[in-house]
Amino acid sequence: MITQDEWRAILCLPRSLRTSVALLAAVLVANMTEVATAQASVREQLSRLPFKLVYETYVNDNWELFVMNADGSNPVNLTQTPGEHEHYPQVSPDGTKICFSVDQGEGRDAIRSLYVMDSDGAHRKKLVSNAREPFWKPDGKVIGFLPQEYPKFNVIDYYTRGMSFYDLATGTIEAHPNSANLHHLYNPCFAPNGKWIVSTVHAGMGFDHAILAIEAHGNKIINLKIPGCRPCISPDGKQIAWGSGDHEVVAAPIDLDSGSPAVGTWRLRIQDKTNETYHVDWSPDSRFLSLSRGRASKGDPSKPGTFLSACEIVGVYAPGWNLCAVPAERDGIVDLNHAGLADSLMLTTNGFSNKESAWFLPPKKTKE
Repeated sequence: MITQDEWRAILCLPRSLRTSVALLAAVLVANMTEVATAQASVREQLSRLPFKLVYETYVNDNWELFVMNADGSNPVNLTQTPGEHEHYPQVSPDGTKICFSVDQGEGRDAIRSLYVMDSDGAHRKKLVSNAREPFWKPDGKVIGFLPQEYPKFNVIDYYTRGMSFYDLATGTIEAHPNSANLHHLYNPCFAPNGKWIVSTVHAGMGFDHAILAIEAHGNKIINLKIPGCRPCISPDGKQIAWGSGDHEVVAAPIDLDSGSPAVGTWRLRIQDKTNETYHVDWSPDSRFLSLSRGRASKGDPSKPGTFLSACEIVGVYAPGWNLCAVPAERDGIVDLNHAGLADSLMLTTNGFSNKESAWFLPPKKTKE
């Protein structure tokens, strides 16, 4: 802002010069206002949005699904099931339903099943036993999932064989046309155009570790040739985000309309050299990313419903882990350990093993 003394100095100048300086000052003030608006804190930006996030958390010795506002305010327990452990929430494209996994039992005798409920927690229903990694078809009428590799439980995330689809209207299950050749996948997601499923593979299908584009209605499999795991396609279908390593989440353009999907130049790199970063998800408008971050550990299997493995895996307790949000329209590097208010926002701060966030726009309530 220009002070009163500075305005007095401008008025003492010759008239022609005074007019030019005044115009320049007005332009500078307008530009500063525009910059200030663009650099509004992430909390301010998110507080104006109607979106919500659902996520898994560990409270009172139990895994539950909580929902909160886009800025992290007003967290609410959606499940409240002391005898069951809910994980891995995925919201339907229209925001009306949430599919998720439920663990019952302990150790190798645990059963992980596929469930669905309304996005307000009502009408909970079990669909399939020994099922993992649920994901929605773009029409919101079918839920994909990965069958468990063997009858005995194992917590490792890629303990899967094949791919199947559950039709919510009919209750029928249909295998992917190339299901027999799909092995050790995890974290699949549909492209919005319905043509491709993007997923990580680990020690299977001839790959050590890779992110693949799998043809949804055919046999084609494309190696996207990017390191890391847990890919997520933006709702507009133009971007992919994934964990390129334990301490970095990346966003880049992707072409999913061609017969051979490819990832473009990495444009946004969210880094944390202190904590691990995982479980990235896009906001419904493709303008923000959420992710979980925390110290590496192997969990605490003495806690009910938890297992011993890498703490980013579903069902493994991750002490100190929280969720944060980062604007996704920018380019360059965001260092979460030196980020300002316009760079990121911690959505949770309690450290209760908060992981696997999923954004959605809640349906409008109808008057009864």
